[in-house]
Amino acid sequence: MKILPNIPNFAKLIYELRWLEGCKKDIEAAKASGDREAEREHILKATTLWSNSLMKKFGCHIEIEGEENIPEHGPVVIMSNHQSNCDILAMLAVFQKFQIGFVAKDSLSKIPLYGEWIRRIRSVFIERDDPRASLEAINRGVEYINEGYSLVIFPEGTRSQCSTPNPFLKGPVKLATKPGVPIIPVSLDGTYKMFEETGIIKPTTFKMIIHKPIETAGISRKEEKELSAAIEKIIVDGVNKLHGED
Repeated sequence: MKILPNIPNFAKLIYELRWLEGCKKDIEAAKASGDREAEREHILKATTLWSNSLMKKFGCHIEIEGEENIPEHGPVVIMSNHQSNCDILAMLAVFQKFQIGFVAKDSLSKIPLYGEWIRRIRSVFIERDDPRASLEAINRGVEYINEGYSLVIFPEGTRSQCSTPNPFLKGPVKLATKPGVPIIPVSLDGTYKMFEETGIIKPTTFKMIIHKPIETAGISRKEEKELSAAIEKIIVDGVNKLHGED
């Protein structure tokens, strides 16, 4: 990371917290009262205001294919390739019909100011080097989904920082198959160019394909075993298509 050139960008990131902080009391009040629907609405308002403003501040744009495949409501599990930490921004800028949280690596919880917000939007932090803790995190995610919250998970488990996806892990599909909710596969390209490519945040055009939802309710064990590979192929083929258009 290049510190000095990024100082103005860090200032923008801190300034844009105003959109999130403005909704904090409403989110916490709804959570305390057990009004999950209201909590989801306030989370959606916060993340929509934040992502739209940040995209504009940084001069970023998204070219979307398959936007009609976004359901009107959750809960769903969104599965995408993972190029960059900026994938979170891209997802929040596109999925604005219902609340989404993230299955995120534990280190993101330690980011000053923003770590708290990643948790507040009903994300789940996962310790990849601790299998038992990882299983507990997935089970917590299933609980959130059963309560009506939607989650994004990146089956690669780590950022590729390029247009070539890493191999997918098989376990993440259980996040959807256990509660029996639809999976929305997403192919994403170009987010690594916003920061990881140069170490300096810069204006970028992201490309995204939102594939048709895959129903998981009532699938057999055999179908579940085949599901990971099928989703990986859909997503990777989509990334190759997007990258080939560059």
